[in-house]
Amino acid sequence: MRRNIMDTFIDTIEWIAAAFVGIVALDIFLSVVLRKFFSTSIPDSYDFGRMLLGILIFWGIAATSYRGTHITVDLIWSSVGKASQRVIDIFATLVLLLVVTTQTIMLFDKVRTTMSDNVLTYDLHLPTWPFFAVAWAGDVSAVLLIAVRTYRLIFHPEDMRDTPREEVVE
Repeated sequence: MRRNIMDTFIDTIEWIAAAFVGIVALDIFLSVVLRKFFSTSIPDSYDFGRMLLGILIFWGIAATSYRGTHITVDLIWSSVGKASQRVIDIFATLVLLLVVTTQTIMLFDKVRTTMSDNVLTYDLHLPTWPFFAVAWAGDVSAVLLIAVRTYRLIFHPEDMRDTPREEVVE
């Protein structure tokens, strides 16, 4: 299969999402160890944890949206022919694109208002809007990847064959 700049972009977004999984896991691990063995905590650990989890969710949406590896119900899809499966995939991806685009617009408003309201963390009084901005960047990435998925499903479906759906064996 040919590799192009878009495939590299997709892989980069997936690696960023994976990095945030590691950061969230490290934050939780360090918080637990410090609390259990040293009776102390990282300042703003709760704020960092919840904001990092939000970032992880939005970058995770980006990573799963392109590959179509999110939770699906394929009862109808699996019982129709290839042409109908392609139509269902295109329709579902267009709906996903609409929903995530709307979500991205709303999240940008949240970034803007958080910045203008000067919302700060509790202990260190750090601004929270950069965390929201990183989450928003993940959402923008999701929109871009869903748009690429839609384009490829319509015009180059052969490029989507690198991630086949798993067959359910009973």
